[in-house]
Amino acid sequence: TPASTTCWQHASFPEIHAMFKNVAAVLFDLDGTLIDSAPDLGAAADKMRTDRGLASYSLDHYRPMAGAGARGMLHKAFDMTPEHPDFAAMREEFFVNYENRLTELTSVFDGVEHLLQSLQARGLPWGIVTNKSARFTDPLVRATALFASAGVVISGDTTPHAKPHPAPLLEAARRLGVEPSRCVYVGDDERDIVAGHAAGMSTVSATYGYLGAHSDVSSWNAHASINSPVELLQWIAVA
Repeated sequence: TPASTTCWQHASFPEIHAMFKNVAAVLFDLDGTLIDSAPDLGAAADKMRTDRGLASYSLDHYRPMAGAGARGMLHKAFDMTPEHPDFAAMREEFFVNYENRLTELTSVFDGVEHLLQSLQARGLPWGIVTNKSARFTDPLVRATALFASAGVVISGDTTPHAKPHPAPLLEAARRLGVEPSRCVYVGDDERDIVAGHAAGMSTVSATYGYLGAHSDVSSWNAHASINSPVELLQWIAVA
């Protein structure tokens, strides 16, 4: 709403002693950073339980591992690891369930719309770099009108390697025509920060995501940490 936008624009941020300068683009992880997909991911896994006559779990049970995709959801639903002989079949069943409800309960985090509009107003291109397969990323991005302004979308299977390998981030910078050193990468998982460092980018940990409350985020050694999407704006110097 206009009222809440005004509130964001005039929010009182703590004093900052360092800013990212000479930024040419901002890249984001997807799940847990731009969107809250935990309700649909959790429901897809929970359907596998109820289909087998098992008791349902609450969303709170699944949410902390939503950023880990199928691996995290199957672990929470069945205490199953990738080493289990049925893991591949169970993962595909989970994928089909998730595909059938991709955007039913998924939403962008509060403040993301204002953040992306502000970046555009500053003339900064932005993009998405996720480990989610294009099978899910592409329809989800298409269904989210706000993401039409993304300058690049890199999925987990766009390059031969997924994060924490730097290849997806480097490919995003290449497609945007921007030096990696002039990119900021924002994510809610340690893999994001590791990948960002390896790509030579400035890194920001999003503690409002799925793992922030359950991890020692300070140990990730990100260049900055934010507790809400709009806090990112205070870290990026206006050219």
